[in-house]
Amino acid sequence: MSVKVDPNLMKDLKAFGLKDANKCFHCGNCTATCPLSTPGNEFPRKFMKYAQMGLKEKIVSSPEPWLCYYCGNCSVECPRGADPGETMMVMRRYLTSIYDWTGFSRKFYTSEKFEIMALVIVGLLVGLGMLVFHGEWDMQRVSLQKAWPAEKMEIADMVMASILTFFLLSNVFRSAKIMMGDLLTKIPLKLYASELKELLLNFLTQKRFGQCDDRTQWFVHLMLMTGYSTAFLLVAVFLAGGIHVVGLSWEPLRFQRDVFYPFFHPIRLLGYYATFAIFYGATYAMIGRLKKSKPAYQNSHSTDWVFLILLQLTTLTGILVHFGRHLNMPFATYSIYIIHLMIAVPMLVLEVPFAKWAHLAYRPVALFLVRVKAKYEQQQAE
Repeated sequence: MSVKVDPNLMKDLKAFGLKDANKCFHCGNCTATCPLSTPGNEFPRKFMKYAQMGLKEKIVSSPEPWLCYYCGNCSVECPRGADPGETMMVMRRYLTSIYDWTGFSRKFYTSEKFEIMALVIVGLLVGLGMLVFHGEWDMQRVSLQKAWPAEKMEIADMVMASILTFFLLSNVFRSAKIMMGDLLTKIPLKLYASELKELLLNFLTQKRFGQCDDRTQWFVHLMLMTGYSTAFLLVAVFLAGGIHVVGLSWEPLRFQRDVFYPFFHPIRLLGYYATFAIFYGATYAMIGRLKKSKPAYQNSHSTDWVFLILLQLTTLTGILVHFGRHLNMPFATYSIYIIHLMIAVPMLVLEVPFAKWAHLAYRPVALFLVRVKAKYEQQQAE
């Protein structure tokens, strides 16, 4: 079987942040010290080799970059300072661009200006839409319901959710096809169904990250993931008017509308949890990157900073909207609410399918497919 070599691969990977792969002389310390590397799925040494030799097809079809959580042990133990942990991060950025059929991911990761301009343009369109399609701005008492009626918000929310879901799921499906090849359709659906529980477990708990030595990193990662997922649920579902059963009737259950829920109401508690989790996780990561306190924070790509800054701004403006409603400050609340959605919506529509947040989908799917493939091969061998 012939092996194709891409002489431009190393140059291409440098555009995604690759720096020190040429320093690697394949001693194997990185793979030996990694708590997540297994005989069936070894990393990161072989990916240093793939990069050096221009083996693009090997990288593209591999699930291993998604099995790495960048605990940093490999980079600490590398005697040559080749930083294999950061190389695995580069591989994830590169693979994200490969899976994305639109080309946006590649632009996001290789052009800081493009990413910022895209976010600014979408943000301005959101702000313009809110200024044009608003209702009554009650200056006596804050009323988000009057200013932006739920019916209009529902339409906008459905459009946003549809765009996000289409791009994300289509890219995830492409990732599965690329990783599995012909096996994707050969494996029985029953076998896929048997591992769905593991897929959900890895997504919700990031339990594999917990096997790394640095448990704090796992906790921070978990807080960010659960906090953002909770915020997405509240914004994408309850902002537009999710419903719940009360007696025999259906009643609206809305987040950030005019209803002040009791302190221990589930919606209010979820909002507080999302705020705390995102603020804690993003603050920890930002301080770590400024201080370069851990291997995973030694090298910061522009998308890492954009991701964290957007999280913080979304959280802070959400807090200000909350206080503005309680203190009854109409003009300030309406203004901040517009800014809040000008930040939150572009982050959802652009960052989730095309950049850092897409990793939250690709990683559990890769882990799921690795387990399914191993089970299938075991059955075939019996």
